[in-house]
Amino acid sequence: MKVLLINGSPHKEGCTYTALNEIANSLNNEGIETNIFHIGNKPIQGCIACNACRSTGYCVFKDDLVNECIDLASQADGIIIGSPVYYAGPNGSLCALLDRMFYGKSYKYTYKPSAAIVSCRRGGASSSFDILNKYFTISNMPIVSSQYWNSVHGNTPEEVKQDKEGLQTMRTLGKNMAWLLKCIDNSKDIVPYPEKEQQIATNFIR
Repeated sequence: MKVLLINGSPHKEGCTYTALNEIANSLNNEGIETNIFHIGNKPIQGCIACNACRSTGYCVFKDDLVNECIDLASQADGIIIGSPVYYAGPNGSLCALLDRMFYGKSYKYTYKPSAAIVSCRRGGASSSFDILNKYFTISNMPIVSSQYWNSVHGNTPEEVKQDKEGLQTMRTLGKNMAWLLKCIDNSKDIVPYPEKEQQIATNFIR
């Protein structure tokens, strides 16, 4: 089993990575393979709602790493998304990536256990955490919880390492993700996935 951890910070080994790495180590200790995928610091095109991906399963823009991330997420058994907090919200580049990754393609991630984590200097963690979880709750993805809201505090990786409670929350999240993945794997031949109804879209303006 493998978990994809998306590092949504422009800094490859900054505060967000420090938190994700703590989770990865916890997953590895439970026998789960991990891949920390860094979105980098180059511009990421936003979604233009062209709907082409609904027929191809991929974004029409091929000059960044969104389609690569779609493949990695499709192949993973679980997904964890991490972001720094900017103005009480996630990194804009990460949101652009996630909009294109999920729009018209969420069926690729259905029933994959998921979680969001955020890193902040001081405030804005809860609102950022909430925004990231919205991608999962609209995609039939079970959300893995921890012992507290999934955030770490610190202005540098060294300061994050001093946030003992935050790091423990990350380790607990990793253990809980491993537990749920093993439960799903052990019951896949016994408990079928829910039968999916044809989707109904209610538009209120006629």
